[in-house]
Amino acid sequence: MNISIRRATADDVEFIAGLVTHEEVEPYLAAVRPKNREALLADVERSQRQPDDFGVFVIEADGERAGTMSFDVANRRSRVANLGGLAVHPSFRGRRVADDAARLFQRHLIRDLGYHRLQLEIYGFNERAIQHAERAGFVREGMRRKAYDRHGEWVDGVLFGLVAEDLED
Repeated sequence: MNISIRRATADDVEFIAGLVTHEEVEPYLAAVRPKNREALLADVERSQRQPDDFGVFVIEADGERAGTMSFDVANRRSRVANLGGLAVHPSFRGRRVADDAARLFQRHLIRDLGYHRLQLEIYGFNERAIQHAERAGFVREGMRRKAYDRHGEWVDGVLFGLVAEDLED
């Protein structure tokens, strides 16, 4: 399967909105992430205007939209980016689409945009995402205990990081 990533356009907003509100996807995404079309379009437009500081990307598998992911600058001086919003449509699960896309994203952010460190946080109950992060080369750096009220329960946030030196050539 040929996996690619590209910056999202306004034409992708319907796909992204459907994906992030999908009943098998939404429970695993950050509660504060935009999920309505207007907010998603605003993010896509910002991604176009500020490509070095903010990005909404589409994952494609054999030319078909399969998922999305995003980043924003956390610390410009130290070249740190926060990653988030990784979602793959359930019909593409089990084929390592997210793993391949994450590696492409890492290379783009570090080699093309000049970031030194990439970081992300995953809900502690999201075992699939935790396993994905480890397969994709992220290093588990810690945990925020009972940091988030999600679905009426306090849940942990598991912290991951990857620095330029961690990238496999």
